[in-house]
Amino acid sequence: MYRLILLLLLFAPLFTQAQTVCTLESREKLEGFLVKLSEGDYSEKSPNELNIEIGQCFLQTPYVEKTLELPGTEKLVINTTGVDCTTFLETVLTLSRIAKSGTLSFEDFERELENLRYRSGNNQGYSTRLHYFSDWIFENEGKGIIKDITQEIGGSPYANAPTFMSENPQFYRQLSEAENLDAIKEAETKIAKRGYFYIPKSEIQALEKNIQSGDIIAITTSMSNLDIVHTGFAIMKNGRVHLMHASSKNGKVEISEKPLSEYLAGNKTQSGIMVGRLINQAI
Repeated sequence: MYRLILLLLLFAPLFTQAQTVCTLESREKLEGFLVKLSEGDYSEKSPNELNIEIGQCFLQTPYVEKTLELPGTEKLVINTTGVDCTTFLETVLTLSRIAKSGTLSFEDFERELENLRYRSGNNQGYSTRLHYFSDWIFENEGKGIIKDITQEIGGSPYANAPTFMSENPQFYRQLSEAENLDAIKEAETKIAKRGYFYIPKSEIQALEKNIQSGDIIAITTSMSNLDIVHTGFAIMKNGRVHLMHASSKNGKVEISEKPLSEYLAGNKTQSGIMVGRLINQAI
């Protein structure tokens, strides 16, 4: 009976605030990261260096999809024990930002993750979550968190007009609500009006000298109704840029065996990359 109760405590949702949910196991793992980070001096380390150091602590973490899709009202989900490509990236970036600032409480993490994940930095419901990653890049550049460096390192214009969510509401429980569906359509319209850039996969090897370890990598697609199909971090390995990411294929956080350009070459629907860089500034 005691073992059953312990397992229920570890894996059942633990609500820390009205709009936050985190299991006890995830909170314990996160608190361990926070303690470790509080013992170090990161004043001389760049945000990119922190992304790599912290990201590697997640290697072998299981890939788990749809961890944000909980029933009921939109919650800020904190999950350090199972991640998809985006939640892995968001978790690492949040830890890097609070480590750099020296504000290392659970509440600091909670606040910064919400700032990163939601439009205008506030969870005001499902439609305010940044579902399209190109929108995530744009919004977080506007907040002064990252810089989209794709164009300056040699990128080409990217035709970007995603409509997958509004065209397929059956895949999203929350889009059965007309208010959410209308908000997603509005977001899609705004994305389509912006100018985006990407590096075609045939040009990545020639331009990878401009990419740094710790840069944010967003993989674009040839599918006309989607923008980004995968995310991760650039990491140097044997003089080449590889991808540190949460892999659905291999079911864990890993560093790609092949260099990034070769990794994309093997997938027909992956067309290239956008590149972002975390800005070195206090929170």
